[in-house]
Amino acid sequence: MTKTWFITGASSGLGKEMAAQLLARGDRVIGTSRNAASLKSISEQYPDRFDACLLDLTDPGGLGQAVDAAFDRLGRIDVIVSNAGYGLFGAAEELDAAEIDRQIATNLTGPIHLIRAALPHLRGQCGGCIVQVSSEGGQIAYPSFSLYHATKWGIEGFIESLAQEVAGFGITCVVAQPGPTGTNFGANLVVAEASEAYAETPAGAVRRAILDGSFVLKGDAARTAAAMIDAAESSSPPLRLTLGSTAYESIADALKMRLAALEAQREVALKADRTDL
Repeated sequence: MTKTWFITGASSGLGKEMAAQLLARGDRVIGTSRNAASLKSISEQYPDRFDACLLDLTDPGGLGQAVDAAFDRLGRIDVIVSNAGYGLFGAAEELDAAEIDRQIATNLTGPIHLIRAALPHLRGQCGGCIVQVSSEGGQIAYPSFSLYHATKWGIEGFIESLAQEVAGFGITCVVAQPGPTGTNFGANLVVAEASEAYAETPAGAVRRAILDGSFVLKGDAARTAAAMIDAAESSSPPLRLTLGSTAYESIADALKMRLAALEAQREVALKADRTDL
């Protein structure tokens, strides 16, 4: 049975790859972008099954109107894929206030407003799936990506709570955590002006690795997109879907270190309890 998908950021990266795979197999896709021209080719290729939607994630009112219009027009949307986003690169001190605000509005509050707008419709149709594209950066952190990590850790917490709130309505949630993948993520990276003070720090080392191309991208975009589609269609999807060997290994290492640190603090933690209970 064909499904209908609403995908933000459908003009590039994993969103574009998901849309291409879904349309090729016969599904219907509403794909969003901030630029109409970027959706022209896919609209022309699938005029009957692809609906282009201009959408700016930093405009909460526009988000709500677009989601309402899509459900009103199509009646049912099976999967909401919150994919649009970008990376802000630079040590925290190197970033300016406008860059910080835009990163949070695009990667965190935008997806929250999008999902909130979809929830009444998903409840009304008694089910659906929400796929939030995060990254390995929702569980680990690299120097020079502090604001990007802040948004990804934040959206993962939002989805983990939301999943418990909406399970009774037949709504499932998936947080996709790809590792470094062969998409145009790097081309869309917003790079803050470098400060000489950080040149010989871990932040400076990561900056050099990013800019000279030595940061290895092991992930395959087509396989990653296919795994996300499979998870969304599963009868029992995982809350977190880790994709790629880099993501698997880095997240596993981070969780082991976090658990070891927690265990080392057990005695201190227990002493913080009240003694009158």
